[in-house]
Amino acid sequence: MDEKTKPKEKEKIEKFTEKKAAKKLPKEKTEKIKETKQKAKKEIVKKEPEKTKEKEFDPWSILRYPHLTEKSMKSVEIDNKLVFIVDRRATKDLIALAVEKEFNVTVVNVNTEITTKGLKKAYVKLSGQYSASDIATRLGMV
Repeated sequence: MDEKTKPKEKEKIEKFTEKKAAKKLPKEKTEKIKETKQKAKKEIVKKEPEKTKEKEFDPWSILRYPHLTEKSMKSVEIDNKLVFIVDRRATKDLIALAVEKEFNVTVVNVNTEITTKGLKKAYVKLSGQYSASDIATRLGMV
């Protein structure tokens, strides 16, 4: 009986290995597909131009234009404030940074409001060292 069982075991082992080999074939194909996809991705990445330069901060992308009304001119003269129409998505910190970079001044406070027309207006108070009227004349407001 030992001799009879041995051939049967061999047959079982062979069938088992064949089944394993059959199961491995699709995996090999998927691995090849994955490899080709990875190669294609690498080629695409190589073809894209390199972006080494970072975009510089442009203050006028935040500050749209100075607001020219009697009330804003009064705040320039009396309160040492500049009034700008700014981008609607701009935060107070970004507005302060834009004014500081553009005019080389220090900002004490920024107040904002949304007008009835849907524009965002920023009141920027400068420190006592700097004169808002000087900056207003540089901008052509006065």
